[in-house]
Amino acid sequence: MRGGSWNRYALFGWAAVYGAFGLVSALSGTALFYRAAEPLPVGLNWVVVAIAVLAAVAASAASQPWGRRVVLGLSVLSGVAAFGLLMDVITLVFNQTVDSWTATANRSLAAVGVVLLIAVARSYRSAAHGGCPRCGDVHTSATEWSRPEPTAAPRRIRLLAYTGAVSFLPYAAMKTVWALGGTIAGISGAEMLATAERNGASGVWLTLERWGIDATALLAVLGVVLLFGLTRPWGLAVRGRRVPRWLPLTPALIGAATLAPYGVVGVVYAGLASAGVVTVPRGDFPTPEDALLVTWFGLGPFAVYGVALGAAAWSYLRRTQRVCVPRRIGWAPTSTRMTW
Repeated sequence: MRGGSWNRYALFGWAAVYGAFGLVSALSGTALFYRAAEPLPVGLNWVVVAIAVLAAVAASAASQPWGRRVVLGLSVLSGVAAFGLLMDVITLVFNQTVDSWTATANRSLAAVGVVLLIAVARSYRSAAHGGCPRCGDVHTSATEWSRPEPTAAPRRIRLLAYTGAVSFLPYAAMKTVWALGGTIAGISGAEMLATAERNGASGVWLTLERWGIDATALLAVLGVVLLFGLTRPWGLAVRGRRVPRWLPLTPALIGAATLAPYGVVGVVYAGLASAGVVTVPRGDFPTPEDALLVTWFGLGPFAVYGVALGAAAWSYLRRTQRVCVPRRIGWAPTSTRMTW
């Protein structure tokens, strides 16, 4: 069966599940959308139902220009609904729970919808242009599907990845100093630990802090490893065996979709605060200036890293994508697609 048909059936199935999920939550009065730990009006749940209904309708007409545009628009809305999934995963790892399981389920389903919606739009685009349903190109002879050999990302993507990695150094240094008991921005590591206990941090989080290891700094290191893995050949194959594409792409795409907008908005906010347009709340810090310093250290790296992670993930997606090659004996398949 053609790839487009499989994608369309999968999208119909997702729309049915997601629509039922939104309908039940709306009728039961259970909030699906949250701002931090605060539930938003239950009326927003009907947005989920609308997305599901429109997805089911547009999937059958995605071969038409308007249908494909609707599908792509719904993928953006689903991406917005999925925002915060990375934070839920981090919270689950360190606290063994999340603020709202219903909200996490909504974000997870929305993230699945983004993948299916984009897949349907892409498959129908190929069909509309008379291209191969697998790769989108037009073939004049028999072909077979093959994966290209592991290659490094283009130089510009590697440079962007290095920039994203370096951007985390101030953040990691600040958090490590606190974990080791030092003082930055007028607040000591002991005060930060007391604040974390007061805010209900988990035992795992507090134990790491007492060992001099900040959990978020550790996650930053893992994030840098992921970034390099997306740009180097060893990220595509380990000991001669290919790494499943979804393994690095899942955290990379979720991370980029979360950290890039979060960081960019944070940098704009910090810039306005530095210009005196807005005031950063002092919070637990001695002065607003100290809070602003930590805001720059805490949000600036996410903007740079998020953009770098998104570019690296896109490059990885293109470089590892299967390509159609001529069905000839003794022919060594290579990718003819441009890498981004």
